[in-house]
Amino acid sequence: MTQSRTPLYFAIMAALIIAVGFIQSWNSALFILNFGLISAIMALGVNLQWGYAGLFNVGVMGFVALGGLAVVLTSMPPVKEAWDAGGMSVMFALAVGLAVIVGAVLLWKRLRHTKARGLFMAVWLIGGFFVFRAVFDPAVAAIEAINPAQTGYLGGANLPVLLAWPIGGLFAAGAAWVVAKTALGLRSDYLAIATLGVAEIILAVMKNEDWLSRGVKNVNGLPRPVPYEINLQQSDWFVSLATKFGADPVTASTIFVKLSYASLFLIVIVLIVTAMELALKSPWGRMMRAIRDNEVASEAMGKDVTGRHLQIFVLGAAICGIAGAMMTTLDGQLTPVTYQPLRYTFLVWVMVIVGGSGNNWGAVLGGMLIWFLWVEVEPIGTWVVNVITSGMTDDNPIKIGLIERIAYMRHLTMGVILLLVLRFSPRGLLPEK
Repeated sequence: MTQSRTPLYFAIMAALIIAVGFIQSWNSALFILNFGLISAIMALGVNLQWGYAGLFNVGVMGFVALGGLAVVLTSMPPVKEAWDAGGMSVMFALAVGLAVIVGAVLLWKRLRHTKARGLFMAVWLIGGFFVFRAVFDPAVAAIEAINPAQTGYLGGANLPVLLAWPIGGLFAAGAAWVVAKTALGLRSDYLAIATLGVAEIILAVMKNEDWLSRGVKNVNGLPRPVPYEINLQQSDWFVSLATKFGADPVTASTIFVKLSYASLFLIVIVLIVTAMELALKSPWGRMMRAIRDNEVASEAMGKDVTGRHLQIFVLGAAICGIAGAMMTTLDGQLTPVTYQPLRYTFLVWVMVIVGGSGNNWGAVLGGMLIWFLWVEVEPIGTWVVNVITSGMTDDNPIKIGLIERIAYMRHLTMGVILLLVLRFSPRGLLPEK
């Protein structure tokens, strides 16, 4: 039954996007398509953690943000003046901080369990902190003083931007490994608290450490893996092609760029879904579902439950990091203040629940559908209100009240959809087999 419904639901989803193209504009339709594909990849990451292993991650926002940061650190050119002013000093300070942490771990294991051990560890950590700050603070001040209106940060490695996508996955995987090593093995609510806390820490660092990502001043002009519209408009082959189809070269260039992005995103999502489907049907996938359904029985059969949870949590976070890098590439800028829990955690969870937890195609469908509604509910609501109040005067309090409340329809709609799905199809539109 689920297999027969899958093509139908995706056909309806395609029809909705095509309808937006005819009714509004093809630019709007491709905008929904591109961000819907990225949202679907985020949902796949959460589905891997929750649907395969039952791990509750409420820090999706942090892993997505790390993917965005990877685009800056990978693809932007380095700022030579900033590196000359304090780049190497910052690297040295970070090495000192890492050495202090590693040394503390090793010393804690080697020292005997006495009262002196705690005192020695406190002295080691406090002393290391002051050494770190003594090197780090002057270097950061020097870097952020270099043309702060335009740069004021170290820049990146000037590598192809497509490399930032897997690197974003590695950044997110590294953060997930730290969280999982700390919280896995404890009660599930500890993991939720840890992921939420780490997400807020990541956002705080990105907003305040200007030397790393320019903070709230944002990084603009990120490199693109597709042509620029202005270059297409100045290319004879493209202008002649647009003229042949009777299209304006300016509009055609925008559509061509968005179609190019959509092609790249489709390739990524096909690769991820294929890998996840193969994994789900393998002995590894059956083992993960057995652990999810009954951890005690699985552990009694000799399975390393905590180790497998660590593995799948890191993989799911890596997929979210890849999605974050793709989104920042599409935006062309890194804007830390836009990472909000409502959009990058709650909405992603709604996508997984509505689509069908444990079903990869359900996660893709949920990502596309919920993003479509998130974008289109407000204009649809505006049209409905205008129709309902067409016979009312402009100063009618009912008309004014309805118009003022259109902005809240997004949140209302998400809540209503979630309630309806949980009531009538609690396993989602495409439930797990």
